[in-house]
Amino acid sequence: MLQDYQLLRIPGPTPIPPSVERAMAQPMIGHRGSETSKMIQNIKPGLKKVFGTKQDVLMITGSGTSGLEAAIVNVVKPGDKVLVVATGVFGQRFTKICQAYQIDVEEFAVEWGTSLNPTAVKDYLKERQDITAVFSTYCETSTGVINPVGELAKAVHEVSEALVIVDGVSCMGGIETKMDEWGIDVLVTGSQKAFMLPAGLNFIGVSDRAWKIIEVNPKKGFYLDLTKYRDNIEKDTTPFTPALSLLFGLEQVLKNLEAEGFEEVYKRHALMRDMTRAAFKALDIPLFTTDADASPTVTAVKPVDFDAEAFRKVLKTDFNLSVAGGQQHLKGQIFRVGHMGYCAPTDVLQTLAAIEIALVKIGKEIELGKGLAAAQKVYLEGANN
Repeated sequence: MLQDYQLLRIPGPTPIPPSVERAMAQPMIGHRGSETSKMIQNIKPGLKKVFGTKQDVLMITGSGTSGLEAAIVNVVKPGDKVLVVATGVFGQRFTKICQAYQIDVEEFAVEWGTSLNPTAVKDYLKERQDITAVFSTYCETSTGVINPVGELAKAVHEVSEALVIVDGVSCMGGIETKMDEWGIDVLVTGSQKAFMLPAGLNFIGVSDRAWKIIEVNPKKGFYLDLTKYRDNIEKDTTPFTPALSLLFGLEQVLKNLEAEGFEEVYKRHALMRDMTRAAFKALDIPLFTTDADASPTVTAVKPVDFDAEAFRKVLKTDFNLSVAGGQQHLKGQIFRVGHMGYCAPTDVLQTLAAIEIALVKIGKEIELGKGLAAAQKVYLEGANN
C-alpha cells in the first residue's frame, strides 16, 4: 500500500485541494504590510457570501472551539442566564464552555439523531424571559443531523430578546446559509471542514443586535475580544498575528468556490449526501437520521449486525481510508462518513466501493455492487436535474 496515500472521509479535517496547497506554500510576507491588507480585502467579500451577511466576517487564529468560546465570552455578561439546545456532542460543548466560565446555563436536550424542534424551544422560552442567549449547532457533527437554525432564530425572536448563537463549523461552505435573513446573531465556523483548509482559523459573523450587547459587556477577554477584530477588519488588518499561510489558502478557497458557483457547491454536497444514503439503504444498513434531518456534509450509519469498529479497521488497513466512529455513548454504535469540501461524487463512489469490500471482509452478507449501483442511479438522476 502507498503509505502516504490517505483517503480522509471523516467530518474534518478534510482533504485540501492542490491549488490551495500551492497557495499556502507561498513565501511568508509581513503581516502588517500592504500585501496582507490587500489579501484581506480580497477575502472579505467571499466570506460574506458564505455567511449570507452584509457584515464583515471576523477571522481569528485558533480552532473552531476557540470561535465558540469567543461567541460565549463576548455575548454573555456576568449574571446572564443562557440556553443551549443540545442535539449531540458539539451542542454539549457549548454547555461545557459556559460552565467553565461559571455561566448560568440551562440545557434543552434533544434525542441524538434527531433535529431540534423550533416550536418546542419557543414554548420553553415563553416561560423563561430571563434567558439572554440561545446556542445551537447548525450541523451536529456527532450525529450527522442538520438543524433548522433559521427556523430556530425566527421562533426565538418571536417570544424573546435572547440572541441566537450558532455553531456552523461542520457544514458552512457546503450548505446555503443566510445569517442576516434568518436572524442569526452570532455565527461561527472553522477552516478544516467544508472550507478545505487545515485547522487553525475560525470565522465569526456578528449581527448589529449582538454588537450592541458585546459593546457593553465588561468581560470580553483579551485575545477573544471581538470588538478588536471588528475594528481591525474595517482597516483590512487583524489585532494579533494572523496565520498567514492559512489566509493564503483561504483566498484561494474562496476563488475556487466562486469559480464553481456557490449554488453548484451546495447542490454537489446535497447530491453526495443522497448518493451515500441511497447506498446504505440498498445494502439494508440502517442510517442514524431521517432523510429530513440528514446533513449534506456527513452521514451517520448505525449497523445492527456487524461491528462498526472492525469495519473501520478493515477500511483503514486495506485502503488507508478513514471514516469516523461514534462519540460518547455512540462509540462503537455508529460510524460517520464525511463528504464535504474537496470531495466530488467520484470520491463518494470510490468510498462506497471500498466500504462494500470491507463489509464482505468482516462477514457481512451483501451483494457486491448493490450499494454502488444505487448511488450511481442517484447521481444520474441528479445530473439530469
